[in-house]
Amino acid sequence: METTHSFNYCVQKAIVENWNLDALTDFQGVTLQYHDVARKIEKLHILFENSGIEQGDKIAICGRNSAHWAVAYLATLTYGAVVVPILHEYQPEQIHNIVNHSESRMLFVGDYAAKEVLPSEMPQLEGIIHLPDFSLLCSRSEKLDYAREHLNLMFGSKYPKAFRAEQVAYHEDQPEELALINYTSGTTGFSKGVMLPYRALTGNISFCLDVIGPHMPKGSNMLLMLPMAHMYGMAIEFLFPFMHGCHLFFLNRLPSPAVIAQALGEVKPAFVVAVPLIIEKIIRKHVFPKVQGNVVKLLLQMPVISKKVKERIFNQVYEIFGGKAYQVIVGGAALNQEVEQFLKSIDFPITTGYGTTECAPLISYSDYHDFVPTSCGTPVRGMEVHIDSPDPEHVAGEIITRGQNVMLGYYKNPEATREAIDEEGWYHTGDLATMSADGHIFIRGRLKNMLLGSNGQNVYPEEIEDQLNSMPMVAECLVVQNGEHLVALVYPDKDDAENASEAELKEVMEQNRQQLNEKLPAYSRIQEIRLQAEEFQKTPKKSIKRYLYKIEN
Repeated sequence: METTHSFNYCVQKAIVENWNLDALTDFQGVTLQYHDVARKIEKLHILFENSGIEQGDKIAICGRNSAHWAVAYLATLTYGAVVVPILHEYQPEQIHNIVNHSESRMLFVGDYAAKEVLPSEMPQLEGIIHLPDFSLLCSRSEKLDYAREHLNLMFGSKYPKAFRAEQVAYHEDQPEELALINYTSGTTGFSKGVMLPYRALTGNISFCLDVIGPHMPKGSNMLLMLPMAHMYGMAIEFLFPFMHGCHLFFLNRLPSPAVIAQALGEVKPAFVVAVPLIIEKIIRKHVFPKVQGNVVKLLLQMPVISKKVKERIFNQVYEIFGGKAYQVIVGGAALNQEVEQFLKSIDFPITTGYGTTECAPLISYSDYHDFVPTSCGTPVRGMEVHIDSPDPEHVAGEIITRGQNVMLGYYKNPEATREAIDEEGWYHTGDLATMSADGHIFIRGRLKNMLLGSNGQNVYPEEIEDQLNSMPMVAECLVVQNGEHLVALVYPDKDDAENASEAELKEVMEQNRQQLNEKLPAYSRIQEIRLQAEEFQKTPKKSIKRYLYKIEN
């Protein structure tokens, strides 16, 4: 994507240049080619225009990833309207609130949301459109009724000799023009509408095209596992590969490790984008049981044999991810160190990026060749990054950043905007990190999550959790404060603990606690491990909703 060109120009260019290539496929379902996408976009433009939708109006989309979700999204932006993507995991009340707060005039919904949302709770909404077939589920506008009923006739009248590539023409967007409002789903419990301009989308996608694009031939396959309503999935899994002329497969089922493994094997993606939880589950369930036995450990200690064993392990792991991926990019949170160290030990092409919704999302990234273990890359092109610390290399401070990818602010929330973006344009992320002399960023934790030890020392719970997550029978954990003491909440691994009694499980956890504390400084040691009966509640990017798990003294 040339930086001198607008976002919509590049959408248009991608469609025209790849007119007869496969574009969008619902996994094990129907495929749309780029010309099919263009045709559907054009029909939605006719629907918008004849319904009275104007440039700058808000259009919301709520549903599982699908080809039609992508079409509705692209149609909204290329028309000049503002898209409001809504995570399909949200409760109906949250969906209603976002539609109302954003003042959306239309709402596209998938099957699940269609059954849950109540038009009566969204009084400003003029129409609800069903994503699977673009049928009209609800209308409060005669113009919309008429336009939908006569849509095919209108399209035929406008293009009597068929719709051709040279007739594709989209809204000419400006860099500072509002493109979308993305409501955050963070771990703090309060959702804010992040206003992202076209320049932020362009900045992210042009960087990916220039840096990752050369390693992906045109027509390559891409598997979309992350929700497209989240900026990480939207920009890196959807928009960038689409602009590059890739064939996108939408995993529109619950992404369990078994389903993901099957999809990776069938699609064979050119690169993989995932959150840590997905990678960790695949490695722990499908790889570790095969490579952590005594025989393999012994062979790995023999210099000559070790190389061949590592090559064999690498090939097995590489095939699990489809066998064609240039690299696997992890984002959204830190990858467990045990898993990361294992993958690096076999020279697996793993890397980690860092970003936020407010930066659409990229702040830092490194190619796997330049990846430094436990880091999350170096600042991406167009972004300045500083660590607010007197000694950034050794003392953690807040990550602040400014540049092309930064949001305009929070919708209808000037106070929150002033708190997040200072007078010099620096966006304050709320994340704590150190930075090496060569620019690699090492996340320590969230500023809001930081705990204070009994002697006044800062404690970063994420660092303790990372170690505990690698211990026996621990599926996931959370470290919280109880007065002057630290307590670990643990949800046990049901497979490993299937035949263990509660007493045995508690004994294992006590052994874990003692072993863990031997590795920790006195001020950050765990006093107690408490078992959780159910999995922790999570955001769509699989981060634990920490605010739900406070211990009352």
